[in-house]
Amino acid sequence: MSTHVEDYIKNIYKLQGEREKVTTSSIADALSVSAASVTDMIKKLSDRSLIKYMPYQGVELTHSGRRMALQTLRRHRLWEMFLVEFLNYTWDEVHDEAEKLEHIMSTDLEERIDKALGYPKHDPHGHPIPTRNGEIIEDDHPSLADLGINDSGVVVRVNDISQSLLQHMASIGIHMQSQIKVLDVVQFDGSMRVLIDDNNVFVSRQVARNIFVDIGGKK
Repeated sequence: MSTHVEDYIKNIYKLQGEREKVTTSSIADALSVSAASVTDMIKKLSDRSLIKYMPYQGVELTHSGRRMALQTLRRHRLWEMFLVEFLNYTWDEVHDEAEKLEHIMSTDLEERIDKALGYPKHDPHGHPIPTRNGEIIEDDHPSLADLGINDSGVVVRVNDISQSLLQHMASIGIHMQSQIKVLDVVQFDGSMRVLIDDNNVFVSRQVARNIFVDIGGKK
């Protein structure tokens, strides 16, 4: 299967998690390609029974498409863990490398890396790693932006939508399993004053929306 097909299927899966049907425009935005390119690829994916396409309604993955997406996602997230655990990459550096490596990973290499890592359940950003049987357990933890004053918990996941966002989070002390408590919320713009471990910092609402917390969780 080509790299382009796997990229499309994986991104449709990720977009489908946010809505029932995925539009061609959202796919184009996610992959930074033209609408015409998306239209051409959608026809190919539909011909291979990887998606169902409904004109003016969008696309959704078939069972085969979902299985391919989860396999690609599994390899991507295993590579991210490998790069962090064995090669000392930081969490903001792994995405682009894993994007390349996920397409050249054999089943044998996948299993060896999984074993070497101790069969991890989550990637460096807290996203669940699908099993080799194509199963995944998505969490439903609230974002920091949803919390109120005096709510507290442990950071269990962050969105890895951009390198600069991850770098900013790290600079203010956000890491997996950071203890976090909301001290104050600014009514005007939703920004927050929070205690991250022992540090008192301000977090914008935009950043807070991308941090997910296990309420009441302890390290």
